[in-house]
Amino acid sequence: MKRIGILSDTHGYWDPRYARHFAACDEIWHAGDIGTTEVAERLNDIAPLRAVCGNCDGGDLRLLYPTILRFRCEEADVLIKHIGGYPGRYDRSIALRLRTSPPDLFVAGHSHILKVQYDPTLRMLHINPGAAGLQGWHRQRTLVRLVVDGKTFRDLEVIELGE
Repeated sequence: MKRIGILSDTHGYWDPRYARHFAACDEIWHAGDIGTTEVAERLNDIAPLRAVCGNCDGGDLRLLYPTILRFRCEEADVLIKHIGGYPGRYDRSIALRLRTSPPDLFVAGHSHILKVQYDPTLRMLHINPGAAGLQGWHRQRTLVRLVVDGKTFRDLEVIELGE
């Protein structure tokens, strides 16, 4: 069993509440547009960080993090990509890969819109944690926490950080 903190679109912004909300997490997953290596390092100081670079991330972050990350957490197959779309409307840059080899969990950011949705066609959970940073048009900054227990995802929490 692993407790996971998920966020996206920090765009270089550090909120000290990330540390408080993710303190009990075994890993942190960042779905891109990290913004600065400092944000990545500070997250990694809280718990081991798995991250992908986003379309706004510069060369230093592109050297550190891939655009697509696929790995196992417990028994679950996880895929993270910054621009991913949503069930029924996946971005063309990942749609074929999802259809031919769907993971158990697909995490994407980019839209700044919090959405947790099960895709019955591909039989996978899709999570977009919304945006945790200040840049963008979103009204509510959000984080997600969940537990991965074997192949099961449970105890999912949405944390609202305000405007």
